[in-house]
Amino acid sequence: MTRPADPGPADPPPATAPAPDGDTAPVPAPAAPESPETPGTWSALRPLLLRLHFYAGVLIGPFLLVAALTGLAYTITPQLEPALYAHELSVTPRGDREPLARQVAAAERAVPDGTLVSVTPPPGADDSTRVVFDEPGLREGYTTTAFVDPYDAEVLGTLETFGQWLPVRAWLDELHRTLHLGEFGRHYSELAASWLWVEILAGLALWAGLPRNRRRLRRVLLPRRGAKGRGRTLSWHGAVGLWAAVGLLGLSATGLSWSAYAGTSIGALKDSLDGGTPAVSTAVPRPGGDGADGHGADGDHAGHQGSHGGAGSGATGDDVGVDAVLAAAHGAGLRGTVVVTPPDGPGSAYVVAENTRSWPERQDSVAVDPATGEVTATLDFDEYPLLAKLTTWGIDAHMGLLFGLPNQIALALLALALTAMVLWGYRMWWLRRPTRAPGAALGRAPARGAWARVPGRVLAPTVVVLAFVGYQLPLFGLPLVAFLAVDLAVGAVRRRGTRVAP
Repeated sequence: MTRPADPGPADPPPATAPAPDGDTAPVPAPAAPESPETPGTWSALRPLLLRLHFYAGVLIGPFLLVAALTGLAYTITPQLEPALYAHELSVTPRGDREPLARQVAAAERAVPDGTLVSVTPPPGADDSTRVVFDEPGLREGYTTTAFVDPYDAEVLGTLETFGQWLPVRAWLDELHRTLHLGEFGRHYSELAASWLWVEILAGLALWAGLPRNRRRLRRVLLPRRGAKGRGRTLSWHGAVGLWAAVGLLGLSATGLSWSAYAGTSIGALKDSLDGGTPAVSTAVPRPGGDGADGHGADGDHAGHQGSHGGAGSGATGDDVGVDAVLAAAHGAGLRGTVVVTPPDGPGSAYVVAENTRSWPERQDSVAVDPATGEVTATLDFDEYPLLAKLTTWGIDAHMGLLFGLPNQIALALLALALTAMVLWGYRMWWLRRPTRAPGAALGRAPARGAWARVPGRVLAPTVVVLAFVGYQLPLFGLPLVAFLAVDLAVGAVRRRGTRVAP
């Protein structure tokens, strides 16, 4: 991607060009034109894309491979949780359920040092009630969940949870996100997500731009039959990449949306476009005071914490109790899996939110006045801005929730496809190595100086776009600068060696 000072000695042009079908059999390279002409945009841009795709594949490939393998392990968690935690999750239906307030009170006795965070009533007849607490000494983002039998208010057990994830899914989720290295480990997954879309788009352009014969369409869509060696590997690498491209681009985009650095930029962009995720207002209207104001800030009810006195103790003089709140939410039309979040202080309402994350999603929410049990504000998922809906759907699809088992299978296939493409890429690099050189040798990178052959009308906006994207996605921009620096250094060393050679 950098221009050598001496156009000849440092990187002599190859004596042969690759065969049109991608095989390794050499064919005579086209002769140089008799008069200089401006090259076509694609013919000038292709060497630059090839060099970028190569370097990113070699250097970012290990991160992509780890992300694919840990993601593959994560896809089986919906089946692991019911099997590993059947005692906590499942109950035998019998008679009438105990009041929800009594169940919460039992959970509070089982977690005496906890602060109530939320209550999830059982969505089905054979499900337990989940009562979530914040407890001193837990890792950031983790809570303690007590599981209660709704038919006798007996606590079945307590588990350390991450959001709604039980320990096994939380462990595999953290492995995929951070490799259990904390904030430092988040850099690996963001690096992989920041470069995955670059690799996919560059690879698509290179694959579609290869010269082909009249059977072009089949050779674009399917691996080439009868190919051998590097040509066979290339045909599998390109065809599988083509079929997996849309899914992998989606994983890259959704992964970036909750990353550390790029996620901040994406969130700011969404807010500027009025695409942030809204939240129901928790302000309780009082006579002579300000009323509920409709939609609160993004995530207003995500961290509500109540005291033990309200939801856990049933109705009091100041609180109608969690059962009345749940009844009000049901009367407002909420159904399925719902999460009840207690008020976070005086003048604040309960929030009851649907939590159905499979298609069709149900994410409606209401605020309920703790003193009167009346619904003070509502927010329907249909009212979400389009960007907020797309983000919600994309993230749930990324986690295998949106379409259930077919979603899990699709994610597993994408993980396997990405793993195979990375390994095929390294194999092609290995097959390019000099076989007659003494000792170990690596395959040669595509020719340097590719950027110098790109027309200015294309190069200038490309640089501007890369600079903007690199600023917004730091773990794309910084490695790109590092690639350029290494490339410049290698070129300088080679030119120096050429000058001092006898």
